[in-house]
Amino acid sequence: MRAILGNREFEWGSRVFLMGIVNTTPDSFSGDGLLDPKEAIERGLRLTREGADLLDVGGESTRPGHQPIAAAQELRRVLPVIEALAARAGVPVSIDTSKLEVAQAAADAGARVINDVWGLRQEPRLAELAAERELGLVVMHNQAGTHYNDLVGEVIESLAESVALATRAGVAQERVIVDPGIGFGKTWEQNLVLLRRLGELQRLGQPILVGTSRKSFIGKLLDGAPPADRLEGTAATVAAAVLRGADVVRVHDVKEMLSVVRVAMALR
Repeated sequence: MRAILGNREFEWGSRVFLMGIVNTTPDSFSGDGLLDPKEAIERGLRLTREGADLLDVGGESTRPGHQPIAAAQELRRVLPVIEALAARAGVPVSIDTSKLEVAQAAADAGARVINDVWGLRQEPRLAELAAERELGLVVMHNQAGTHYNDLVGEVIESLAESVALATRAGVAQERVIVDPGIGFGKTWEQNLVLLRRLGELQRLGQPILVGTSRKSFIGKLLDGAPPADRLEGTAATVAAAVLRGADVVRVHDVKEMLSVVRVAMALR
């Protein structure tokens, strides 16, 4: 399955692609948020030099307990960064948002992918925008609370519904990417189960994105290590995701994770 996103072709299954994270928030859980647009732009350009295939720009933290912000504030943070990276980075830029207004303005500024952490459940019109503009669309599993009767089965069922919402709105199937939502509505033990059983998501027939970078379940496994000390733990989870069929890994540390991906791909 092949998708054109911006000026790049993505042959899903041919290799694992890296999505570099550019946070423009002061309250990012990972400590890498950059409110200065110049610094955020330089980070994005550096990540592409290091091997990122896509850049994901976010202006509102989605960490547990985060404070929601207005669309206008989110736009002030992300638009200068998206405009510059879309013009200069040479890779597709993704907007990490669940707000229609933000996604529309980001697409006008050059974003070629929408990354929705609510999988179209809060704003289904994002699918219509993606169809109209021929954008890629990442639909992530998320929920309030961590209760499941059948964790993997329910995640797959929810993602299938998100994919159906997207394709019914006219989004081309090859442009819909599924994300199991590691760290969102899951306990640290449930995150491990999802990683172990990631291969089961392949029954959806869609490219799979996995984002584990610096997340708290890694810190839990490493005796409370802070985000800055989770590089090696992240590397282990990225290798596990690649071995179990991930098509895209969303990471903060592109240079280091590119090496991990290359070795894990050889083993796969």
